Amino acid sequence: MNRPLRHIALFCGLLILALLLRANWVQFAKNDDLANDKKNRRVQIEAFSHPRGDIIVGGKSITGAKETPGSDFKFKRVFKEGPMYAPVTGYFSQAQGATFLEGVHNGILSGNDDRLFIKRTLDMLTGKKQQGGDVITTIDPKAQKAAYQGLVDLNAKGAVVALDPRSGKVLAMASTPSYDPSVFSGISLAEGKKFKELSGRKDKPLSNRALREIYPPGSTFKILTAAAALEHGVVTDIDKPTDAPTPYKLPLSSTRIGNDVPDSNCDKVSVKTGMQWSCNNVFLDLADKLGKDKMRETAEKFGFNEEQFIPVRSAASSYPEKLDKPQTALTGMGQGSLTSTPLQMAMVTAGLANDGKVMKPYLVEELRGPDLSTIEKGSPDPLNQAVSEKTAKSVQEMMENTVENGTANKARIDGVTVGGKTGTAQHGADVDDERPFAWFVSYAKNSEGESPVAVAVFVDPSDMDIARSEIAGGKLGAPIAKAVMEAVLER
Repeated sequence: MNRPLRHIALFCGLLILALLLRANWVQFAKNDDLANDKKNRRVQIEAFSHPRGDIIVGGKSITGAKETPGSDFKFKRVFKEGPMYAPVTGYFSQAQGATFLEGVHNGILSGNDDRLFIKRTLDMLTGKKQQGGDVITTIDPKAQKAAYQGLVDLNAKGAVVALDPRSGKVLAMASTPSYDPSVFSGISLAEGKKFKELSGRKDKPLSNRALREIYPPGSTFKILTAAAALEHGVVTDIDKPTDAPTPYKLPLSSTRIGNDVPDSNCDKVSVKTGMQWSCNNVFLDLADKLGKDKMRETAEKFGFNEEQFIPVRSAASSYPEKLDKPQTALTGMGQGSLTSTPLQMAMVTAGLANDGKVMKPYLVEELRGPDLSTIEKGSPDPLNQAVSEKTAKSVQEMMENTVENGTANKARIDGVTVGGKTGTAQHGADVDDERPFAWFVSYAKNSEGESPVAVAVFVDPSDMDIARSEIAGGKLGAPIAKAVMEAVLER
């Protein structure tokens, strides 16, 4: 072979080698990236080629599948009682992707999870179609219905979260206004328009207010202020009168803050009486005496300043680090720069009801394979012993007195010990021009003295046809909390 031919042969050999290396690189090293690329239509076609596994509530499926003739995507997702369960399931759409449990546990539901590899391989060898596993939730269907229906009946923007304080199980999670994920689960033009319409609405139906929105918690935060004061020794006797006058002058400020009840109910009263009538002066004074560091330390033990994963991500509630004295005092009554999700206030209430121990909230009881085998089990996991049992018992005494003899009396349940706290939260640049948020938190005890349920209710009355004087946590939130607690206690 002459020299030019040898050079050409060598060059062709190098090209073939480069081609083989590139083919192997694409097939193996880049396999996952290409398989998961949004522009890879083959992956999408495969994902919708068979029915997914189901999301289960109370032993029954709340999801399903529907054939879509004439489309590359053979099946689309359908949701039973979609608006009620949307904050739990999220959506799974051929065009819009997946959110919440549909997204977090997509691998199990689709059958592509690595833990289903053997099952997937056997199905391939035997010619069976790929099957997805199921996600069994902790949701109590009756509690969920009570939570959702309560908000719908008010025609309000709002959210409800109910937890089992002993374990951290999420028993209910509702958000309104809501949406039906089935109406845009396909890829048709009409479904695309429906999603765009929902996305553009001012009342944000696609938003999960229970987990992803933060608000000033108002007077419901007073239960945490009381716990911090007891834990740090600022209060040693909940029945002893304080030296907090009303109206209360903020430190380093000329601003004076009053109460919604007569001064005689709140002037220099005990912390227990202050809780009973939701006296701002008592809790402003406690926060001022504690200082921002001790207040923030207690708040963080209950979960503030951290995202929660249930496994769906929740926004972090905030107790800010940089506060001056008047701003610190305002946090004592749940105002100022303080923000919270409804989930976070449910965690605070549940922690106090559980004798100071805060459990990590969780939404999934079990991940189950297509053959009904257990892949993973949810289990109780402590977050913190936020306060001592003694402190928690004292706060329980105050909350129970507030239900029996104070502002939270609409949460009473005959024959049941209930603790509760109302909340009204000012917000906006000019609080005098804004309709305040209404909050309510509560727990109920069973005959053994344990608390199987704690609830946080949030209501945004900005679009409600209701007088300003009727906007109060005790009026709007307490009946919903009561219905949810009754549903759990009946179980």
